[in-house]
Amino acid sequence: MGELQSLRAESPPEIATAPNDHLLYSNRSQIYFTLESHEAALHDAEIACKLRPMGFKAHFRKAQALATLGKTEEALREFLYCVSLDGKNKRARSEAQRESRELPHCSSQDETAATGDRGGLADPVKVEGEGQEGNGEGQAGAEEEKGHAASAKAGKCQEKKRKHFPGGPQDPEVHTKARKPDPPVDRGAGAAVSVPLLPFDASDLECSLCMSRAAGGSEVDKLHVRAEKWGPAIATLRLRWEPRSFRLFYEPVTIPCGHTFCLKCLERCLDHDAKCPLCKDALSQCLVSRKYSKNVIMEELIAKFLPEELKERRRLYEEEMEELSNLNKNVPIFVCTIAYPTVPCPLHIFEPCYRLMIRRCIETGTRQFGMCLGDPVNGFAEYGCILEIRNVQFFADGRSVVDSVGRRRFKVLHQGHRDGYNIADIEYIEDQKVQEEDRAELMGLHNCVYEQASLWFHSLKTSLKNRIVIHFGPMPEKDADPQMNPDGPAWCWWTLAVLPLESRAQLPFLAMRSLKDRLNGIWRILAFIARHQN
Repeated sequence: MGELQSLRAESPPEIATAPNDHLLYSNRSQIYFTLESHEAALHDAEIACKLRPMGFKAHFRKAQALATLGKTEEALREFLYCVSLDGKNKRARSEAQRESRELPHCSSQDETAATGDRGGLADPVKVEGEGQEGNGEGQAGAEEEKGHAASAKAGKCQEKKRKHFPGGPQDPEVHTKARKPDPPVDRGAGAAVSVPLLPFDASDLECSLCMSRAAGGSEVDKLHVRAEKWGPAIATLRLRWEPRSFRLFYEPVTIPCGHTFCLKCLERCLDHDAKCPLCKDALSQCLVSRKYSKNVIMEELIAKFLPEELKERRRLYEEEMEELSNLNKNVPIFVCTIAYPTVPCPLHIFEPCYRLMIRRCIETGTRQFGMCLGDPVNGFAEYGCILEIRNVQFFADGRSVVDSVGRRRFKVLHQGHRDGYNIADIEYIEDQKVQEEDRAELMGLHNCVYEQASLWFHSLKTSLKNRIVIHFGPMPEKDADPQMNPDGPAWCWWTLAVLPLESRAQLPFLAMRSLKDRLNGIWRILAFIARHQN
């Protein structure tokens, strides 16, 4: 113990020879803390944090020293940073929760109240420069009998460890001084004088990835490093979008490496690279399970100290979801192939922009997007079909297979872009119903073309028929009333999907609003195929 006391007077030779070794400062900070030299412990911990900004132990020991010195708010910041470094560390989480509970009851004007408050933070010890009393006779005796200080402190440390950990050793990951449980607080004594808590700055709890959509434009104007008030606590690198502002954490999740982001922001980053945006740790397992660890502490802190900012953040999110849910304006468009109402359309999704598009369709609850054929001049065709997502299967590399089916036809009124994929303002189209005098003629044509299409399909080779059934399903039954569906009979669209036609030849059928014209077109194609087969 005498050797430990000597550290107060001089530095060990190891630090002189290796002044940039964070472990030496971190370990000496722990020794100082054990000797109850908390100012010296804080000083060494701060040096260790500067030498290793991402070191868990250094920040944890700094937080403990701050808490013992009564600097509750600063201690909470450091404990939160420890949680961001190692979200699974129970000790850091419990200490952060303890400090957050202590914040509203901080008082320092009355010595008795200060001693009582500090009892919930750490062991009540005498701190030089604070002008506070110690914890009873044990400390007073230690001050008076300096000759027995070493043995008294060693015995006290062992006793405190036994009290705090009666059933086993301390957390092996962080060797630090044990703390006593919170003592009961007499709220009726009236001795404590509450001082108002300094308000949280919303910028301290902003996501390092997400940006506000309040202003127009979509270009990154500037990349810069911004120094945080809490050190490297929440984020180090930030993409600054001018004139946009960063936004508060919303649905914060902590990934295995310890970093915390908004759920939506993290998913967008994983669309491009299955790694942590900050430290580049691999996150392939997240792409398969699509499950993330919710940061409950962060949510509680934001809800408690930033209720107005959280309300505004929630409003922005709801406005985004409402805008994305509109199926008439700015509808997402997948530019790929021809899709028809009622016909299945399986898709292989691998491009980041379409990963985002499909995820947004699911999040909004609409589960729908438009499908259009590509056009070399205009970008994509004037007519398309709305697809509804029935199921999505994700893979470890971020790809997915989407099982979708056609719902309604539409005409494109205006084209645009959003976050890398196409969007469009659309209007839905339907077949024009015939008058009663033409109904009999339409019914006869409908029955005739259905029989011809059925004969052609059953004349195909068995292997080809099986492939068609696996991909598109069996041929639908004939409708009793061909005008019952606004888009016409389902078998017409199924037949067009399986006929050996180029996409450009199929597109006019999608734009037709006359069922009679569509049936005549299918009849001519089937007649042409029959002549060539014969």
